[in-house]
Amino acid sequence: MAAKSAKADTRTVPDSNAPTSPLPPAPDLPAPVLVGFSGGLDSTVLLHWLAQSPVQRAAGLHAVHVHHGLQADADRWAAHCEAVCAAWSIPLQVVRVEVPRDSGEGLEAAARHVRREAFARVLPEGEHLALAHHRDDQAETFLLRALRGSGVDGLAAIRAHAPFAAASIWRPLLQHPRSDLRAHALAHALHWIEDPSNASDAADRNFLRLHVLPLLQQRWPQADAAFARSAELSAQAQRLLDASDHDTLRRCTVSPGVLDCARLQRQPRERRARLLRHWVRSAGQPPLPAAGVQAIERELLPAAHDADAQFAWQGVRIRRWRGHLHLLPSALALPLDWSVHWEGSSPLVLPDGGELELLGSKRLAEPVQVSARRGGERIQLPGRSHSHALKDLLQQSGLPPWQRRQLPLLYAGETLLAAGDRVIGAPLQQWLDEHNAQLRWTPGAA
Repeated sequence: MAAKSAKADTRTVPDSNAPTSPLPPAPDLPAPVLVGFSGGLDSTVLLHWLAQSPVQRAAGLHAVHVHHGLQADADRWAAHCEAVCAAWSIPLQVVRVEVPRDSGEGLEAAARHVRREAFARVLPEGEHLALAHHRDDQAETFLLRALRGSGVDGLAAIRAHAPFAAASIWRPLLQHPRSDLRAHALAHALHWIEDPSNASDAADRNFLRLHVLPLLQQRWPQADAAFARSAELSAQAQRLLDASDHDTLRRCTVSPGVLDCARLQRQPRERRARLLRHWVRSAGQPPLPAAGVQAIERELLPAAHDADAQFAWQGVRIRRWRGHLHLLPSALALPLDWSVHWEGSSPLVLPDGGELELLGSKRLAEPVQVSARRGGERIQLPGRSHSHALKDLLQQSGLPPWQRRQLPLLYAGETLLAAGDRVIGAPLQQWLDEHNAQLRWTPGAA
């Protein structure tokens, strides 16, 4: 099953005198698996290991390669991954992304966040995203978290299983040292990519890998295993705390993604920090940073009842509104230049993933123009002789501010007929009543 590719791009392992693979057979997981495949040693071994399982192939096995474009050979790396997957009869999706160089978090962290977003976009609901983290990665992560002063949650480091988007992350090789993965590659004469950036100690993780851990292992040969064990003990303590957190969080939850501020504030401050992190993590979102916990304590929880305070990070936003905390994607507003014709014969899918639907009738009397809010709109309500500012009506309706920016507006020429299903003008309401029909607007959540 060895794949052929350009020698300049890959490290080739001869199979003469190769050891037997120390990896056990892949577990029989009766669910589809998407493998994050960079083409490096670790992910190559993971993909090959899973591909050897007839059960996994039958359940579903495919791969995704995130093309960051950060290296001069990025195109050749993608081509290598395509060649490997073609040789092993594994479907591959190559996702091209752009990594912001001015995000303020460093190129490595920015690339990791963009890669995570790409995985979330392509991972089908209910599938497992398999990643090739191993014991050496666990030891490095534990040390990094310790150097940052992390508590139990942070020192638990990398989790073997974790919720992610509408699915989950699975790291089946986490208990194995990198030497086991290399031995598997030797045993099967695999080809992989050597990323030149791994030889640089500019990044903190690489510095630990290249200098600190080798020095520690000279004195304590099992240092990596000891760090991984400490991470597991931290994870055990975390699970005990999580069980209690889950029960308390349930009592503070109003609806999915919404917490009651008053109930949350009845908990001790230290407990609130755990609950907030657990809330975010259980939703499959990026970890809530310490700055986020501080912002919620100092700005969101003490805010006035009608305030619209918020904290944003990594494409996620927590907003306080009317006594509740809402966990939301950062950008939900419809594009200002978005506009389409709609006759009502089929549901209209909106740019934010929401939907506008006509129920009880095959189509509208005449096609309407559907567009985003731009401000300053006015609408005449049933039984009124004059028009009202849409902004005022939406404030009175109790619709959250971010959903107001998601509202699709229906026009007949210059006349505003409706704002989603929340505010419906006199002409359209009369037609709906006559045809026993109604509009239904479902706002998008991503």
